[in-house]
Order: sequence, then structure tokens, then C-alpha cells
Amino acid sequence: MDTTSLHDELERARATFHELLAHATAAELRRRSNGTKWNNRQLLFHMLLGFLIMRALTAMACGFSRMPPGVSRVFARVLNAATRPFDVANFLGSWLGGTFLSLHLMNVLCDRTIAALHRRLDREPDLARGMHYPTRWDPFFQDFMTLADLYRFPVRHFDFHRRQLSC
Repeated sequence: MDTTSLHDELERARATFHELLAHATAAELRRRSNGTKWNNRQLLFHMLLGFLIMRALTAMACGFSRMPPGVSRVFARVLNAATRPFDVANFLGSWLGGTFLSLHLMNVLCDRTIAALHRRLDREPDLARGMHYPTRWDPFFQDFMTLADLYRFPVRHFDFHRRQLSC
């Protein structure tokens, strides 16, 4: 599989994130976002969080892809059953990160995380392997996701939430 489009998507999201942080005023960052309980700054951190969790998601996919498919299917069902605690942790983590991390640190985290994703993507031997995921955790999680799907996930997540920013 040609990874050029995946690299391009990651780089577009990185540049857009920097642009959003650079042009938003303090008042705009404090303003309530559209359709979430976060303000714009907290939502921006949540958008970054989609990239930050990729290390765990890809590691899980690599591990579970070596097991029979039923193992990841059961794991996904268990995670689906724990959707409510996940939603609370997801909300609070984004609220805390968006409230207390500086914009500079968010930019640094974005750059480092996406650079690491580029390096990891270049080393992936098989983007077709994957696992089952909890579909109730995120609208962009599919029942079965390949590594290629996973590398597209944070950008799709980012683009979706970008439309909810009110700045």
C-alpha cells in the first residue's frame, strides 16, 4: 500500500492544528464549542488526543492481529460494555488537558506525536492487519479496523471536531 496519502493527511492536520492555535484569540478559545460540553480550547485538546492515543491503538492492533480474530472481538465487546466510564474519562481528560496545557505545549505535543506517527507508518510491514474495535466509543471506530484504517482515524476525528469549533 502507498502510504503517501496517509502521510499527507497527517501533515495537513498538523498544519491546520497550528493554524487554529495561532489565529484563535483568548476569548475565542474560552467560547463554548458547537455541540459539545467543552470550550474551543478543550475541544482542540480533544482533537489532539485523537493523535495521542494512536500509539496505544496501533500497538493493540499489532498484538491482537497475531491472535485468532475472536480474541479481539471479545475484547471489543468488553470495551463496548465499558462505554460509560470511557466517556467520563474522555470528557475529563479533554477538559483537563484543554484547561491546563499551554498552547505552546499543545503545539509541541502535536508536532512530536505526528512526527512519531510518520516514523511508525514508514516502518509498518503490513497495513492490512488489524483487530476489532469498540464501535460505541467513537463514531469513526469500525467493527474491524486495519492499521491503514487506524492511521486515518485521528484525521477523520480531527476533521469532524474541527466543524464544531466556534472560533
